[in-house]
Amino acid sequence: MRYLVSLPLLCVAFGPTGAAAAKPAPVATIQAGPVLAIPSAGGGGSPLAPWDAVRAELLRHPGYEPQADGELTLPDGRKVRWTPLTISKDGWYNNDALRGGYAYTFVTSSARTLAILDASAHSMVYVNGEPRIGDVYKAEIVKLPIVLRAGRNNFFLRSGRGFLRFGVKPCAPSVTLDTSDATLPDLRLGEPAHTQGALVLVNATERALAGLSIEATAPGGKSHRLPVPLVGALSVRKIPFPIAAPAAKRLGDATVKVRLLRGAAVLARSVVHLRVRRTDQTYKRTFISGIDGSVQYFAVNPVQPSRGARTAAALILSLHGASVEAIGNVDAYRGKTWTSIVSPTNRRPYGFDWEDWGRLDALEVLAEARRELHPDPRRIYLTGHSMGGHGTWQIGALFPGLFAAIGPCSAWESAYTYAGGSRKENASSVDDILQRANAAMDTESLAPNYADEGVYILHGDADETVPVTEARHMAQLLSGFHKDYQLHEQKGAGHWWESSDEPGAECMDWPPLFDFLARHTIPTNDAVRQVRFVTPNPGVTASYRWATIDQQERALQLSKIDIQVDPGQRRFIGTTSNVERLALDLSMLPSGGSIHVALDGRTLDSRWPATGVLRLAKAGGNWKVAGPLPATQKNPLRNGPFRDAFRNRMVFVYGTAGTKEENVWAFAKARFDAETFWYRGNGAIDVVPDSAFSTAAYRDRGVILYGNADTNAAWKALLSDSPIQVTRRGVSIGGRHIAGEDLACAFVRPRKDSSLACVAVVAPVGGAGRALADGMAYLQPMNGFPDAVVASLGKGVVAAGFFGNDWSLASGDFAWAEDKAPAR
Repeated sequence: MRYLVSLPLLCVAFGPTGAAAAKPAPVATIQAGPVLAIPSAGGGGSPLAPWDAVRAELLRHPGYEPQADGELTLPDGRKVRWTPLTISKDGWYNNDALRGGYAYTFVTSSARTLAILDASAHSMVYVNGEPRIGDVYKAEIVKLPIVLRAGRNNFFLRSGRGFLRFGVKPCAPSVTLDTSDATLPDLRLGEPAHTQGALVLVNATERALAGLSIEATAPGGKSHRLPVPLVGALSVRKIPFPIAAPAAKRLGDATVKVRLLRGAAVLARSVVHLRVRRTDQTYKRTFISGIDGSVQYFAVNPVQPSRGARTAAALILSLHGASVEAIGNVDAYRGKTWTSIVSPTNRRPYGFDWEDWGRLDALEVLAEARRELHPDPRRIYLTGHSMGGHGTWQIGALFPGLFAAIGPCSAWESAYTYAGGSRKENASSVDDILQRANAAMDTESLAPNYADEGVYILHGDADETVPVTEARHMAQLLSGFHKDYQLHEQKGAGHWWESSDEPGAECMDWPPLFDFLARHTIPTNDAVRQVRFVTPNPGVTASYRWATIDQQERALQLSKIDIQVDPGQRRFIGTTSNVERLALDLSMLPSGGSIHVALDGRTLDSRWPATGVLRLAKAGGNWKVAGPLPATQKNPLRNGPFRDAFRNRMVFVYGTAGTKEENVWAFAKARFDAETFWYRGNGAIDVVPDSAFSTAAYRDRGVILYGNADTNAAWKALLSDSPIQVTRRGVSIGGRHIAGEDLACAFVRPRKDSSLACVAVVAPVGGAGRALADGMAYLQPMNGFPDAVVASLGKGVVAAGFFGNDWSLASGDFAWAEDKAPAR
């Protein structure tokens, strides 16, 4: 590896007025050592808390420094060797050992100094034992501020793609605005702008930044400011800035000047350029996400002018494939005179496979597009290519009432058929809980929900990326019950084809597909006499037409309803499965009088409810009329499982009440999770110490606590009455206690002071528990966590479960590894 040059450093301290005072610091000379690699870290433990040999070695020996040809023992007893790598002329390392293994190198520094870590194609890196985000997709946006201590500094990079780039360069303490990952809108001719963009703030200092503001000046507009959230030491954070400008009068680029301020002092400057587009061209719109308060964008291919247009245009939501930008996705379509085409981002070009936060992004964008474009509410459609085709299958199944028809193109079905997922045969009670946590990703089980949507399946029969068998399997599945679907296999076509001389890529912009969509409309609720609907989780999807599944009997097992309404008789007749509470909208019935219900072989009569919604609850196997569902119980707005807390403008709260080692871990883990959500989800998370957290200041926001009751001072205010308690002595779940120094616990609870938000906890016990918690992959797509899970270094998952509908243990469904059956 090439040696890195030495540079003089400046130590910058901000005085009371915000002015920067510089004082000289010693010149630090740094040198990089050789790079070694092992082909596998071994895995082990649970997919929720995987354990590998490198993390284990770092736990046992924090100063672990591999040597060439040195051995490492994997969890299954196999031994692997660290082998030296050679660098190519273009500065990359290429070796099969970098597929699923680790790379190790070191940097020596003549003095303690700040530096920027610039590496790529790794999923994460331990820098002197602290986890930092990687750049697994080679996005080239990750430039991390770090501290190099005097002497040797160790770097362990988790690799996975067979190649790697690594570099470190010293830097002066600084605060900068990085434009390499800007989220920006387009301007449109004749339209004034009142919107926002976002840039990455890089805090290459060892102090948290507080009390800053950001100012932006657009052409012809006034300067506007926004406060900047707290940004931790040695951190990166995406921050929004305001854009306000009069209507653009000419095409080209519009320059926006951005300044980062502490009072009147300017800490950083930057310039961004916005495209000015004609009203008939594709464009980008930005909005503030309710998930985390970040700036996101969606792309629009607007409806084209037409002399014959007399009604509101339709709207097609198009989901992009892996590695594709949303704006590139809409650019692949020819403009239509009858519909706009809108593409959400999935939060990133790879994002979340249109599941989890990718699914939430699609729903947010659909709501934003409806507000802006005012489409015909009965002509809303869904399509997508490749990964976006998978998203079409998923979102089309989960929300059938939103779309008149769907069109998956070159699509894969689910992680079980394409992405390497598997179900355990003869699963233990713990494995059953863990598999149920992934219920929403099982596309096949949701297939009955397609029955009322038109479905057009498009696939090339020579597709080398997603095999055509994925399309054929879904068509076969539909053939058993669906009356309105088509499968078209394009002969000789691969994953992407574009042979016509007309604009638009045919593998997406396929005329027969668009003709099929245009012939469908969404019926009004009063035109629907029968509702058949399945949901894996009311917290994901609960309603179809006039029926809502409010609660399940058994968490995250499929719930089903098949109900017919007879308006003339004011009567509902049907069956349910795994449903504890049900709501029926009566707006299609003549008001007044009594309502007759026959469910699951039992009958009841009810007076007309004042709310116009008949609510039913099951008690002792019988349905009874019920009142409104209390917000303190599980409901469609707050139902778990664990990741339910990661929305509602979530805030990460790290503990500072522990030992030095405990506090260092809590901050590093919170920062790593925030970096992960930035990199994978274009996110912007508030990361605050427990000493700065109050329930009033963060009202109705999701909270993620890092630490346990002994180490995080916010625990008492949020979790004092939780049936799960974690201390330095172990984990207590009801009357059972798990002791040990190698435990990691993750669980979710409702916020007592909110009807919407949850609290999630990442709570380790002991040094081994902290290392185990580092591996909890709850921000990875298709890796579901139940309401609660406890993992042990030596035993894997030792307990897992779901709380009951009243959020109690007594009515819940918990399993213990030493038990033969779930404890209920």
